Amino acid sequence: MAQYLIAFNDEWVPPHTPEQIRAKGVASWAVIDEMREAGVFVYGNGALDASTVVCNVESRDGEPVFTDGPYAETKEHLGGFTVVDVPDDAAARYWAGRLAVALEWPQEVHRFPTMDRPRPDDPRK
Repeated sequence: MAQYLIAFNDEWVPPHTPEQIRAKGVASWAVIDEMREAGVFVYGNGALDASTVVCNVESRDGEPVFTDGPYAETKEHLGGFTVVDVPDDAAARYWAGRLAVALEWPQEVHRFPTMDRPRPDDPRK
């Protein structure tokens, strides 16, 4: 099994009325429930946009420095995501397709690197 990130950028989503958003929520929760029943759902969340940004943090002289910006220079930002644990790319594509149809906006699929190899500094090796 491998974990995959299924995500969409907020800019890919056209404006919606509150009723349309509620309908998309019902449709997407139906897919999430199917993922749970199939035992592949790990975690998901959405409704992210520019208003949900908390801060920017960077390292300076080994210490975290928190600011209100600047943020990455981009017009796109994460709008929502789901993490699934499935056997292969085809299964990840299947679930991403289900979400794309339920929400009627594009989804992007990323495979997380496998964590089965030890880190170079792992004391257990």
